[in-house]
Amino acid sequence: MGRTVHFEIHASAPKALIDFYGKMFDWSFSKWEGGEYWLVGTGEVGAPGINGGLLPRRGPRPEEGASVNAFVCTVDVEDLDKSLAQLKELKGTVAVPRMPIPGVGWLAYAKDPDGNIFGMMQTDASASFEGA
Repeated sequence: MGRTVHFEIHASAPKALIDFYGKMFDWSFSKWEGGEYWLVGTGEVGAPGINGGLLPRRGPRPEEGASVNAFVCTVDVEDLDKSLAQLKELKGTVAVPRMPIPGVGWLAYAKDPDGNIFGMMQTDASASFEGA
């Protein structure tokens, strides 16, 4: 079975997205010695999850309203409403508003300031359409 072990974020302005994700999720970034690439630490070593990388975009920024042409990663957050408020403060936008995934939690999709889509999920077994 193939398991996801790494992700990459493509950035028109790497420093701007390093600042965005550092503030949004408290991720750490370290410059890789091999070129224009930053290693992304998303949590404590040994904790569930994966780490990734950030690199300069090699093409145009995604057009608004274009279909997703990549994998979308979803980040576990403690409080989705707080995270959505923080997203707006950091100049990100909501792509798909908060919605229940019954028996699992609350999910929303967002865009970083460079147009990359990512998900945020708050675990809550009581999530339902009635509570939406």
